[in-house]
Amino acid sequence: MSSYLNKVLLMGNLTHDPDLRRTQGGQSVCEFSIAINRTTRSRDGQEREETCFVDIVVWGKPGEACQKYLAKGRSVFVDGRLTLDQWEDRDTGERKSRLRVIAEKISFIGGGRQNDGDTHDTETDR
Repeated sequence: MSSYLNKVLLMGNLTHDPDLRRTQGGQSVCEFSIAINRTTRSRDGQEREETCFVDIVVWGKPGEACQKYLAKGRSVFVDGRLTLDQWEDRDTGERKSRLRVIAEKISFIGGGRQNDGDTHDTETDR
């Protein structure tokens, strides 16, 4: 098979306000994390809640919109792809890695910083 599918669809709540910065080349990049909750039942019938935390990266103008409209607790729908970051720890020399989602489309759900209550969609240029 010559091609593979790398597609992620997630909906959750921001765990902190978005962090917007610029690369040395002047490109905007916004980073934030979302929490995704899931309720399950144990064998004895007790409900328990699981939370999955996912790091999201949004490039360009959509990243700037995320910083403008999103805030901690805000719900978002993310359409994107997985990427694996790998590096060597400076102090220990240990290999480290983490999976993140590169957002290709973000939908803002509910009220946000400007508390307008509208749903906003953004598409990335990456």
